[in-house]
Amino acid sequence: MIRVALTHGIAGVGVLAFHLLALPLPWLLGPIAACLMAALMGVPMKSIPVLNNAMRSILGVAVGATFTTALVLSMAGYWPTLLLVPVMVFVIGLIGVPYFQRLWGFDFATSYYSAMPGGLQDMLLFGEDAGGDVRALSLIHATRVMVIVVALPFILKGYWDVDLSNPPGVPAATLPVTQLALMVVAGLAGWQIAKAVGLFGASILGPMILAGILAMLGILEHRPPSEAIWAAQFFIGMTVGTKYAGVTGHEVRRDVVAALGFCVILLVLSALFVEVIHLFVLAPPMETLLAFAPGGQAEMTVLALIAGADMAFVIAHHVLRIVTVIVGAPIAAKLFRRAG
Repeated sequence: MIRVALTHGIAGVGVLAFHLLALPLPWLLGPIAACLMAALMGVPMKSIPVLNNAMRSILGVAVGATFTTALVLSMAGYWPTLLLVPVMVFVIGLIGVPYFQRLWGFDFATSYYSAMPGGLQDMLLFGEDAGGDVRALSLIHATRVMVIVVALPFILKGYWDVDLSNPPGVPAATLPVTQLALMVVAGLAGWQIAKAVGLFGASILGPMILAGILAMLGILEHRPPSEAIWAAQFFIGMTVGTKYAGVTGHEVRRDVVAALGFCVILLVLSALFVEVIHLFVLAPPMETLLAFAPGGQAEMTVLALIAGADMAFVIAHHVLRIVTVIVGAPIAAKLFRRAG
């Protein structure tokens, strides 16, 4: 309990520091930075997984609440860029596996599941079943998410002058109590139903689907209040930072540095795909970057919400990326190993 309280306190200091320094996204990036520094200093930290998942469900409700029938129907028009998602995943694997295996000396299983831009839990599970190094996989994927999430706000601000300081919603006091209650029901029920049927990313996708249905029926008329979105950012940022708890010097020199190099590769690949899509006028460049940047699903949802991006476009591409990796990873790993 002391470690949990200490972790929350460290994350809170990060928020305060980012506010005082006028840095972007203090509720998200502040906890990431503070918890990362504390972890590297050897401070014992711990988060509450159930509470973290509950906070992720807020984002699912926020996305689902924006859905309309017209918006959902328009998703069929995303097919040209959606077709590029599996292509990008394939290219990432083609470059990433040799990068980790030949340059850094990881075994095949660790190299393959380190390269795949899927969900952390899924990649750890697949990697462990294949005999990979679970600790290395955890640090590599945590670093991928952290670097992408930290880099994107500065890119959004630098290239498109996106105002990231606007409140992500209206104050809770201005919303009807019935609407707030509906959001809680959509979040909790959607999460548990999705979990019961085995849906990946249940804590986000379940609430998103249920809230989307309620929104299209005209029952849910508002997005979660700004306080809820800030809380979600806080816990997501803290979760990313605390994944480095207990990291050793050897792990930093090998796993984290290898991951940082791979992040450069991922950012370059993302930029190339964004440029191709922009040249063929298939989608707006900002939405394309948010849709193709291989960060965590929750973190990309936060950035898209705050940037005012087309939520349906961004989420559709990330869901397809995760599906592609989860469905294709075990099959592709076997084929890749035989070819090697």
